[in-house]
Amino acid sequence: MRGKYKALISLFILLSLILSSAYLFLPSHFQSLDDRVRDFYFKARGATTASEDIVIIDIDERSIKELGQWPWERDKVALILKNLALSGAGIIGLDIVFSEADKTSPKLLAQKWGFTEVEVPDYDLLLSQTIAATPTIAGYVFDFDANNSNEAPQIPAIFVERSKQDRAFILEASGVLPNLKIIQDASYSSGYLNNVPDEAGIIRSVPLMIRYQQRLYPSLAFEMYRIANQSNRVTTTYSEVGVESVEVGKTIIPTDRFARMHLNFRGPARSYRYISAVDIFHNSFDPKRVEGKFVLIGTSAYGLMDLRSTPLDSVIAGVEIHANMIDNLLRGDMLRRPVWAEVADLSAIIVVAFIVIFIYSRLSLLLFTLAIIGSSFVLIYLNYYLLFDKLYILNALFPLFSIFLSLIGVLGVNYFFESRLKEMIKTKFASKVSASVMEDILQHSDSDALEGQEKEITVFFSDIRGFTNISEAMGDAKKLIRFMNEIMEPMTEIIIDEKGTIDKYIGDAIMAYWNAPLDLDNHADRAMRASLRQLHHLKRLNEDLRADPDFINVSNMADEANIPIVDIGIGLNTGLAIVGEMGSKKRSDYTVIGDTINVGARLESLCKFYNSRLNISNFTKSQLKGNYIFRFLDLVTVKGKSEPVEIWQVHDFADEVSEPLFYSSKEDLLAELETYHRAIDLYKAENFKEALVIFEELNLLEFKSNLKICEIYIERCKHYVDNPPKEFNGVFVHTTKG
Repeated sequence: MRGKYKALISLFILLSLILSSAYLFLPSHFQSLDDRVRDFYFKARGATTASEDIVIIDIDERSIKELGQWPWERDKVALILKNLALSGAGIIGLDIVFSEADKTSPKLLAQKWGFTEVEVPDYDLLLSQTIAATPTIAGYVFDFDANNSNEAPQIPAIFVERSKQDRAFILEASGVLPNLKIIQDASYSSGYLNNVPDEAGIIRSVPLMIRYQQRLYPSLAFEMYRIANQSNRVTTTYSEVGVESVEVGKTIIPTDRFARMHLNFRGPARSYRYISAVDIFHNSFDPKRVEGKFVLIGTSAYGLMDLRSTPLDSVIAGVEIHANMIDNLLRGDMLRRPVWAEVADLSAIIVVAFIVIFIYSRLSLLLFTLAIIGSSFVLIYLNYYLLFDKLYILNALFPLFSIFLSLIGVLGVNYFFESRLKEMIKTKFASKVSASVMEDILQHSDSDALEGQEKEITVFFSDIRGFTNISEAMGDAKKLIRFMNEIMEPMTEIIIDEKGTIDKYIGDAIMAYWNAPLDLDNHADRAMRASLRQLHHLKRLNEDLRADPDFINVSNMADEANIPIVDIGIGLNTGLAIVGEMGSKKRSDYTVIGDTINVGARLESLCKFYNSRLNISNFTKSQLKGNYIFRFLDLVTVKGKSEPVEIWQVHDFADEVSEPLFYSSKEDLLAELETYHRAIDLYKAENFKEALVIFEELNLLEFKSNLKICEIYIERCKHYVDNPPKEFNGVFVHTTKG
């Protein structure tokens, strides 16, 4: 299973790197596909209600047929503007550029034929005077291919750029095609008409502003909105990744980092109210239809080539792009591509891959398939919800890629490891027991060794002390794992060498037992020998770890240099337990359960309370045949048990010891224990004053083999001296696990 887990980790890392790299470094290869997914969302949503405050005056086929081919004489355009103004139009935007003089103007013709003194109408002057007298905003066009020195129109507003970056995030023009100077100077303000399609030729966003000759200029729709908003200041704020916000007055307009506004299109062509230009010319329309409205003058005629494509329609008049933009600005429901979108997209890629690879891969094939299908629909719906309810544009394609590539990868990994499943199971069970026990189980597979039965066992619990501090001091996860392996490997080998069975690893703890699955003579002594061998190995291990600078700097762990890097607590208990293969048909494990196990776990946790490293119960002590150095700790009832249990600390082997184990010398330890047990006898006999004197003397020793036990009994003796008990049985009740 470790190999499979590593393979899944490798798969996760590989897919995350590939998809993230493709997202970051090959955006143009996938952007079109992502846009098409979003187009599908638009079509699924359908048309929504367009603002009635926006009206389009259409230079349509009918108008051209009645008023003549385009461009019209400018006195006709002037009359249309005049009629709109007299009807109370709020603001008028011209999706038209008058860059050349009107060749049909009588004055121009008179000059051409030499009648310079004849007083005849000047259509360009007439149009300029009409523009000056009406709420008309002129239009012009920026050029991105040819350089010219044409002067851009003056905008009656202040454009402020905060925290401007060296990188040019906002689209920059190299030239401009303005109106005739006489017309341009007459207009109150102007806005550019450029709509920049994407690589597929579809308009999905519009630049709110364009930079030209180091200054910012607004689009026609943006300028009409600014004027209607009665604001003379536009503030653009940058961050390191681009434009952060565009502020008009007190209104913040969300854009992407290139100051583009992503349009929330209302519907296909003609979603807004259209009025034929010829009807305005003849004044044959209801004035209420334009009164107080945003009025845009443009064309839908095919011959004039001002046609565009949007997600909802392949052919739409360019003027309607401006209408959608104004509508979005008025309602504040434009789509947002925030500066943190890339972080969100990358996070979605990684999180989706993690869920599929590390969570869904644990499911059965049927549930796995259903989870993949369900997650795909959830992702699609979530993206749809974020797009139209929260107005956020996030990548819709790459999270789906992440799902399906993770699916293929997981199926491949599962197929590879399924072929080795039987060997893996054998290897896994063999790691729980010694090789000889494993071979015995395999040879007697038809026996009842794995069947549930009640047996006497000795259970073992160990736990690393201060593991949180160790992990914090370690810092690096890989180093921590290697560090844990350095500890767990020898401890496990010692247990297996003593014929024990590893039940499980619980974080930094080990649970093991003896006398199961097969019978084992002297199982209590085997468990005791394994425990003391681990403590002896711990001293050598700490010395090795101290000498290895690759692990922990001891100064991070304690002020005293003699405190070990690693310390453990061990609990042993002997008694009856239910042992056998337990679980479901699809997933089971050979384990032990029962009260004996619970008491063993409590004994280990009480090592902290009694400042001991190895606690055993009187049930284990009574079965020991070897010689060991014991210290009586307490007679207690542990949490969950009503029957008193004697707790004994085991210091070391009584013989065959080459060096002391956490004490100065064997002679000093035995002398200390002799005095200590004399005090314990006095305590049990209710001679609390005499016992108190001895405990206090022991507590003053320069070197003590147990730093806390005398303080525990000093506190109890003082209590009983001041409060003599009516009935004393020496039992202390533990109400917590440790």
